[in-house]
Amino acid sequence: MEAIARAWSKTVRTALPGPWRPRRVVGEAVAALLMGVVAGLLEVVAATDLAVPFGLAVAALWLLRRGFPATVLVLTGVIAGWSLGPIVLLVCAGWAAGARISRVWRLVGAFVLSYLMFSTFGMLKDGAGGSSKLIIGVSLGVFLVFAVLPALYSRYRAQRRALLDALRERNDQLVRERAMVVHQARLRERHRIAQDMHDSLGHQLALISVHSGALEVDRTLSDRQREAVGVLRQAAVAAMRELREVVGVLHDESTAVPPAAGASGSAPSRGGVDGVEGLVESSRAAGALVEFRAEGERRPLAAVVDHAAYRIVQEALTNAHKHAPGAPIAVALRYEPDALVVEVTNPRAPELVSARPGAGGVVSGGQGLTGLRERARLVGGMVHAGPTPEQGFRLAAVLPYAGAEAEGAAGLAAEEDWVTGGLPPVEGADDGRRRPVLGCAAGVGAVTLIVAGLVAWGVVAFVRGASDSTVRQSVYDQIGVGESRAEVLRQLPPGNDFFTSDFQGEGPPKPEGSHCRWYSLAKGEPGDSWSENHVARFCFDGGVLVEKVEYVTKG
Repeated sequence: MEAIARAWSKTVRTALPGPWRPRRVVGEAVAALLMGVVAGLLEVVAATDLAVPFGLAVAALWLLRRGFPATVLVLTGVIAGWSLGPIVLLVCAGWAAGARISRVWRLVGAFVLSYLMFSTFGMLKDGAGGSSKLIIGVSLGVFLVFAVLPALYSRYRAQRRALLDALRERNDQLVRERAMVVHQARLRERHRIAQDMHDSLGHQLALISVHSGALEVDRTLSDRQREAVGVLRQAAVAAMRELREVVGVLHDESTAVPPAAGASGSAPSRGGVDGVEGLVESSRAAGALVEFRAEGERRPLAAVVDHAAYRIVQEALTNAHKHAPGAPIAVALRYEPDALVVEVTNPRAPELVSARPGAGGVVSGGQGLTGLRERARLVGGMVHAGPTPEQGFRLAAVLPYAGAEAEGAAGLAAEEDWVTGGLPPVEGADDGRRRPVLGCAAGVGAVTLIVAGLVAWGVVAFVRGASDSTVRQSVYDQIGVGESRAEVLRQLPPGNDFFTSDFQGEGPPKPEGSHCRWYSLAKGEPGDSWSENHVARFCFDGGVLVEKVEYVTKG
């Protein structure tokens, strides 16, 4: 029982998809009642005995049109082909099928099958009293106008609504992503500021510390002067420590988003490799022994590579001043065929300088080498740092001449476009197959052409049928009773029962056992009333014309 209950519940949910709010329940019930009443009234007007069953069937199909749109469309084609009552339901069924059947070929199949049922049952009902071609043509035009056109418009509306919902959802997503990109850009800028503070201010504070350390051991100064220099040196060391703490906080907040390749690509304030000699001179002025050499043919550098080389030399000199004060330093720039090699080496610090009185502990925030490796990685290079066999220290960086400038510039341009308000193109937005208006417009155009063709064909067929069912007065007068059937039919038009069927139940009684043919008689006399039809009847028996009679009917 439980399984049956679940199956029944699933079937009901499929046939009557929700949500069923009170307002919708009332609306659907009222609409079903109206549809049934309209169908019943049309059956009453058509003088048939199917008003009640057709009314109930239309009401039930109206309620099921959302859950089973294809089935309802086919069944509506069956009953609409048999009677005029469900013609309004045919419009609604076509609308529901166009909006709710997503697969194109399933939709086309449902409409083809519905039309076949519509035309077949129409022929079964009226085929005996009219031309099959006429019934097929009329049923095709009616089905196209009352079922296909509403389906095309409803499909266009449904696809347009789905497209707008998708675009609205994508726009919301882009707004959220843009806010994230702005936040990431801020973090990258914080990281860049922190890195520049560490490199530039740290270097200057290291030079101050080296200067003050050299003055501390200067025997020409008095004790009071050396004490003041010691205070200056301790202040410089404290400033370096606080600087590294601030840089560490900024760096930690930015580690979730690595800096972009172009983030540090702006022109350095103190120059690129051209400023390396200035760094060397500043260190020499502080009393350090610094040797500088440039080897190879100089090559043009990308802006980010130029800036990275400058910062690498600056940080290496700062580390040498801090960790090996008094030791000679060698700075080399080597222009290799495919990359720039930056190398800074220094031997072990002299014991005399390292053990000088008042020397404070070396301040290291652990950010310098990490920042250098990140700079080199972003331009497509690498950094190696470590001790030498002579107990010294060596820092070497390999930087490609072009770097990752093209890729970084493209990424930066895209990010700037997002931040400044540009939206990336929607994938498939220019694909004509995804534009609902094109497909629906093509369908409407095809339906319009077909209907226009059917109307033109109907006009021609009507004129031809009217001509085939009309006999002139002169021809009528020439035909005499007693002539053979073949001779009479040779003089008469082919005839058309569609235009003369109303004449067959009127007029004088026909001869017993005879077979008759009816025609409209074209008298052409002035003053004939439009409400009067002149009819000519020819009756045959045994292959001979036994009667010809003319009478008037009210039309």
